[in-house]
Amino acid sequence: MKIAEKANRIFNQSIQDYHIRDDIHQPMKNPYEPGSLEFLLYMKNWIDTVQWHLEDIIRDPDISPEEALKIKRWIDSSNQERTDTVEFIDSWFLEKYKKVKPQPDAKINTESPAWALDRLSILALKIYHMKQEAERDDLPPDKKKEVKQKLQILLEQQKDLTQAIDELLEEIAQGKKYMKVYKQMKMYNDPELNPVLYKKQG
Repeated sequence: MKIAEKANRIFNQSIQDYHIRDDIHQPMKNPYEPGSLEFLLYMKNWIDTVQWHLEDIIRDPDISPEEALKIKRWIDSSNQERTDTVEFIDSWFLEKYKKVKPQPDAKINTESPAWALDRLSILALKIYHMKQEAERDDLPPDKKKEVKQKLQILLEQQKDLTQAIDELLEEIAQGKKYMKVYKQMKMYNDPELNPVLYKKQG
């Protein structure tokens, strides 16, 4: 099984596991070997799944300001964890392909394999939840038709992205493309770079 195809299977497994309890506070029980690509992919999607539901909660018009702030800070922390996990996945790929010598005319891709897999993880969540909406009995017929059309587009997008990622990895393995990873230069969590934070220390 190719890597992107395997990723889809693992993402779906993570989503199904989460929705057994459907609780943002539940601990992740990753079934894969720590440090393996499978472990990282499962963790990546679990982070995305929890954040998906946090984003739903914070949009509740009746949420209290205190709870909204708590959820907002949780989302900020989740975004950092998501970025860190993507970088771990890219490090896995860098190690895997470190002995590949790029061809003289090798090109760089617009995004790294892990950031492409990040999009695939979010797509898996969109598909899961769009299916849920399509199966609602209380949805008006016109809206149900619209949701089903959106679902078909998402499924087509998933198929195309899966193929594109596997082709990218194949080209990297053949030296036709090469990886170059830029660590995320996030400033807002750094007390020495976020002006709101460092001005308070002055």
